[in-house]
Amino acid sequence: MPKGENGLNKNGLNKNGKIRLSKLDMDAARLADKDTYEKRLKDLQTELLHIQQTYWHEKRRAIIVFEGWDAGGKGGAIRRLTEPLDPRGFHVWPISAPRPDEQGRHYLYRFWKRLPTPGGLAIFDRSWYGRVLVERVEGFADKEQWKRAYGEIRDFEKMLTDDGARIVKLFLHITPDEQLKRFQERLTNPYKRWKLTAEDLRNREKWGDYEEAIEDMFDETSRENAPWHAVAGNAKWYARTRVLEIVTEALKKDVNVAPPPVDKDMVKAAAEVLGVKVEV
Repeated sequence: MPKGENGLNKNGLNKNGKIRLSKLDMDAARLADKDTYEKRLKDLQTELLHIQQTYWHEKRRAIIVFEGWDAGGKGGAIRRLTEPLDPRGFHVWPISAPRPDEQGRHYLYRFWKRLPTPGGLAIFDRSWYGRVLVERVEGFADKEQWKRAYGEIRDFEKMLTDDGARIVKLFLHITPDEQLKRFQERLTNPYKRWKLTAEDLRNREKWGDYEEAIEDMFDETSRENAPWHAVAGNAKWYARTRVLEIVTEALKKDVNVAPPPVDKDMVKAAAEVLGVKVEV
């Protein structure tokens, strides 16, 4: 992976090929202006729509997982990801604490119910990785439970990819200073104040503990069938387009996204009824 003079790169990989947040170039590839951003965003969204259409027609399935720091930009990235899509073909699942009927069951139980049907995309705004992140750091899972979860998650994802599903996992990383600015904006903006919670402030106080848990998560669960992608999130325009680049690249790999073949007789018959000329 090409690195800048400071040894940083856009994927955050160290010399051993492991993701380290300190190696992620937070200032790399900033888009120069809004026009550049909007053009790149539109091109990627059009490509993603074509990919979704292929998945729909071929009954393929994909799972897109978003994790990241509080105020890291997951919501904004998901909105840009879903803007061009046919709503019949995707579902966004915002994940919070388990409901009473989910407590006491295996933590993966509630995610099985949210997996995509053939032709669909399931987008998780936080996910089963809560087991090895917030539940680990805040003590909701004991050490034996969260350490065991690494293997359970690898097996869970392997089962899904062996069954034909694609999994794309993204972690949106911001610096503590950038998070502080976004928290301050939320506090002073009445229309964003609802986004700031006591849990956000609590989690900020344990930044080091969370960073250790995040990098352990990368090491233990980033595999060839379901790798992690770290995204520099300080610059929102860059993060949103980078997310779309990663998702489109992963979903179209070894997939023919050309338009599906049409029934020529049906096209000719429809053209006659509609009074138009169509070449087939």
